[in-house]
Amino acid sequence: MIRVEHIGIAMDHLDEVNDLYQKLFNKPHYKEEEVVSESVKTSFFQVGETKIEFLESSKADGPIGKFIEKRGAGLHHIAFEVADIQEEMKRLEGEGFRFINEAPKEGADNKLVAFIHPKSTKGVLVELCQERR
Repeated sequence: MIRVEHIGIAMDHLDEVNDLYQKLFNKPHYKEEEVVSESVKTSFFQVGETKIEFLESSKADGPIGKFIEKRGAGLHHIAFEVADIQEEMKRLEGEGFRFINEAPKEGADNKLVAFIHPKSTKGVLVELCQERR
């Protein structure tokens, strides 16, 4: 089974974003977390069955900082939950998809993650994620 796990949105000024979206969703974010290896601070909101992850770069030259510099704030990625990330990576590589990282790595919200290169998905950054056991 594959389902939308979260939608990642790159933003500046996470505190302002949290205030704005708390008003929009009529509830506070449930978690903030820093992923040092990716130079990013995250904030998660639960909206129905889907999570919205706001991402703020903690370093100007980090992946999110570069994304915002090049494209501006906005949709960064869509993440799909998978039961077995290793098996799903093998299956997708067999279908011709290219991954940014060769093996799953630790991500935010207690997940193992792997990103499919946007050149393989017509310009959309796709993240696969699996709950860490």
